[in-house]
Amino acid sequence: MGFTHVELMPVMEHPFFGSWGYQVTGYFSPSNRYGTPQDFMFLVDSFHQKDIGVIVDWVPSHFPSDEHGLVYFDGTHLYEHADSKKGFHPDWSSYIYNYGRNEVRAFLVSNAVFWLDKYHIDGLRVDAVASLLYLDYSRKEGEWIPNEYGGRENLEAIHFLKTLNEEVYSSFPDVQMIAEESTAWPMVSRPTYLGGLGFGLKWNMGWMNDTLRYFSKDPIYRKHHHNELTFSMIYAFTENFVLSISHDEMVHGKRSLLNKMPGDDWQKFANVRLLFGYMFSHPGKKLLFMGSEFGQWDEWNHDGSLDWYLLETPRHAHLQRTLKDLNAIYKSHPSLYEDDFTSEGFEWIDGGDWESSIICFLRKDKLAREKIMSVCNFTPTPRHDYRVGVTDSGEWEQLFNSDDTKYGGSGLGNPKTLIAEEHAWHGRDFSLVLTLPPLSVMWFKKQIK
Repeated sequence: MGFTHVELMPVMEHPFFGSWGYQVTGYFSPSNRYGTPQDFMFLVDSFHQKDIGVIVDWVPSHFPSDEHGLVYFDGTHLYEHADSKKGFHPDWSSYIYNYGRNEVRAFLVSNAVFWLDKYHIDGLRVDAVASLLYLDYSRKEGEWIPNEYGGRENLEAIHFLKTLNEEVYSSFPDVQMIAEESTAWPMVSRPTYLGGLGFGLKWNMGWMNDTLRYFSKDPIYRKHHHNELTFSMIYAFTENFVLSISHDEMVHGKRSLLNKMPGDDWQKFANVRLLFGYMFSHPGKKLLFMGSEFGQWDEWNHDGSLDWYLLETPRHAHLQRTLKDLNAIYKSHPSLYEDDFTSEGFEWIDGGDWESSIICFLRKDKLAREKIMSVCNFTPTPRHDYRVGVTDSGEWEQLFNSDDTKYGGSGLGNPKTLIAEEHAWHGRDFSLVLTLPPLSVMWFKKQIK
């Protein structure tokens, strides 16, 4: 299983704190706001001693206009294009690298290698990859220059990204290069020798948008949006996906994860527990933003600390325990993570019960020694005598129930062990009869001998 990972937003030196570090001027220096380079080395080493890997946000897509930075560096447009249609980013009022220049590519690649080599970083999350790939990114007609073939693809940036990933993985085969890529660009996380960009992982922005939109709806309307739950499985194995719930979803009026949920306070917490359990059983690696694990009410504020005092109240402590137990179960059961990127690790049992807003599916390890069934009830209505088809007879162990009282739930559930009946259902020879608590997810394990 390896490390649990913590992702740090850009730690390189930057002039404006409100940019959250995404407007970098000092590419080879950790920001002095947090201490010295040796302090940062100590932090990374301390994480490693606790079996926690460190992923750093890295920003090769644009740079600010501060005169002490790279812009107009030697009196010429050395790092950026002279033509603003290629060299200036309208969204961030910043400059775009000239990826066609050998010295610019060498500068950026050497910088990525520097952080992996000198600071022992375990991975880089490459920011805003889509803005590199498309010449017309966030531009209107007439505001961009096509490539030599008349297309919108930035051929020089594509060459840079492939070179970057080839160099990193040849020197550091155990790290992860992660693309924050928000479009349907093909083969982002496929090897360059197959025509891919060469990243190890790609953020699943589609899953994030669909899931958060679904969960924000009153449960009475969710049956009309059932496809937002099931659509992700149509493309789940086209890339090596990360299920990303990040800082971008917790700012600028989007509300915190807890405050996105409908209903009264009990239902809000139940919905978050349900989201966590659904997410941890869905194929793909998992990413949560700080504060979500204990139910921060307020949006993230870069000028302040998290509201840790909330953990003094039971419901927030219960939510934190939910995530702690999910992490422990996840790490100790290979069927939940071992085959995330191929269809062999996933099997629908029933994704079509839209009327009840219920889905159930299996996760399997590579050797099929273990199966875990996830059953999700996305309404506050308990379901009694709900039958689910299974392929295996014998005992099924209830591994997790988000409605357990230790998580702040109502305590509704099933015996610790259930016996599959020889009653065909869902196209399978056997079935289990379950009690589904309100707004809950339950996992059941079958050990195959």
